[in-house]
Amino acid sequence: MSVSDPLRVVLCWHMHQPQYRDLVRDDYRLPWTYLHAIKDYVDMAAHLENEPDMKVVVNFAPVLLDQIDDYARMVDSALKEGTAIRDPVLSALADPVLPGERGEREALISACGRANEQRMIHRFPAFQRLHELAQHFCLAPHGLEYVDDQFIADLLVWYHLSWLGETVRRHDPRVKALMDKGSRYTIHERLQLLGVIGELLASVLPRYRALAERGQVELAMSPYAHPIVPLMLEIDCAREAMPDAPMPALAAYPEGEARVRWHIERGRECFQRHFGQVPRGCWPSEGGVSDAAARLLESHQFEWIATGESVLHNSVAAQGQTLAETERHFLFQPHRIGDGNIACFFRDDRLSDQIGFVFSDWAADDAVANLVHHLENIADTFQSRPAGVVSIILDGENAWEHYPENGIYFLTELYHALVTNSKLRPTTFSACLDEKLEANHLTHLVAGSWVYGTFSTWIGEHDKNRGWEMLGDAKRAFDEEVAAGLQGEHLERAEQQLAVCEGSDWFWWFGGENPADTVSDFDRLYRAHLTHLYQILHREPPEYLSHPFTSGGGTPLHGGTMKPGQAGA
Repeated sequence: MSVSDPLRVVLCWHMHQPQYRDLVRDDYRLPWTYLHAIKDYVDMAAHLENEPDMKVVVNFAPVLLDQIDDYARMVDSALKEGTAIRDPVLSALADPVLPGERGEREALISACGRANEQRMIHRFPAFQRLHELAQHFCLAPHGLEYVDDQFIADLLVWYHLSWLGETVRRHDPRVKALMDKGSRYTIHERLQLLGVIGELLASVLPRYRALAERGQVELAMSPYAHPIVPLMLEIDCAREAMPDAPMPALAAYPEGEARVRWHIERGRECFQRHFGQVPRGCWPSEGGVSDAAARLLESHQFEWIATGESVLHNSVAAQGQTLAETERHFLFQPHRIGDGNIACFFRDDRLSDQIGFVFSDWAADDAVANLVHHLENIADTFQSRPAGVVSIILDGENAWEHYPENGIYFLTELYHALVTNSKLRPTTFSACLDEKLEANHLTHLVAGSWVYGTFSTWIGEHDKNRGWEMLGDAKRAFDEEVAAGLQGEHLERAEQQLAVCEGSDWFWWFGGENPADTVSDFDRLYRAHLTHLYQILHREPPEYLSHPFTSGGGTPLHGGTMKPGQAGA
């Protein structure tokens, strides 16, 4: 890389939520899709709009795209035609008659406390006071009989105000007026806030499409419902990186390749419907890769994939090479796998995890200076080498609630620092391929993910394995009905329901290392999704689906919504 050739820096933000909609009852069981949409997805778009020279990759799970679109249409219909809002928390915001039954009121009050206390509740004194009272009522439910509707209305308003993007809070006069008022909100004001939320939901996908059309964003996708592709293709590939791990009583996921192809094809259709283009790249769900996964994705015309740094460590070691001298150089190059042409980029775990877990407690200017300093040092090492690229890849939605004011200071300064630094060039993975950056070659890609380079987050532990066994049972029932002649719209409903069950998130949350409430949520929702699949197939669900099978009790960093790329980090 010559002195005049800057180091390429790719920031890849992955946007993903599992299917929270009950496809049979057609309502939402958890609110995280719309809450992240009005806070993080709008803010992340706004930061790019405010820095037109900045370029990034944004990867969407297609199941998230469909949910955002559904929420936008639902709120629009509710405001224009008075139709029902199929989410209990959002519905309560707009409902003149709040729930009167004690259990419903307790559930609603509890739901309005699920936010980062330091950054999203204590920041607003009016919300903090309401939250403290709400906590008291949850600990002493008999006091709920003294709670009037105004308290719940104010709590609902402040909960949604706290979940708005910082760029919205600062620039929307309607939001400013609601925050200034502080209490005793009327139904008119609650509906006004619902209108703001509806506008934000409707704006998300068009804004990213516009950013892509003007060349600021490369949009990429994961397979439709975020399944872990390598495990569906060959479940025992998990043992490549963790040979002693116990495995489910499931020799193989039945017809796994056909299901992966379904997720890829359905995901591409969804992506094209919302963005009007075909993606060139794919962040495989959870950065899950293997030789077979790479070949399959290439057969569907993807030009690049990406995964975690530990996968590179494992793959280089498998070739009998030592990493001491070559590791960092290898990390900053695309790689071709076997005899294929698809390029694989590897995440810089240290820099990515600093954004995800460290910099939230730093002053923004110090954090940006530190990150840029590391990037400049990397750039200096490439002066006598072919051009390099640093891949910074992380969750684009869960980190920011841990930053002051949803990360506005950090992201604003970071984007400006990157576009004004002569040693650095923010770019995209496809642009790197178009520039024909020199690629290294790996004869074999050791199967693994972005977390520790293994699949231990999703398999190899009792409760996670039990989840796979339950999924295997349901898939065999599905296959039997297909063989018996299941077809048409009935088959389509069953395929869609099966896809939801195949998502990675359920397995992420199973097990005692995660918080009890969240594990309970995902255990219950997973069993509901499996139950609905049996019902669609006109089969009696197994008795075990009536009983919880996993429990939590841990206190992981950031509540378990994010994990560092390397063990012990």
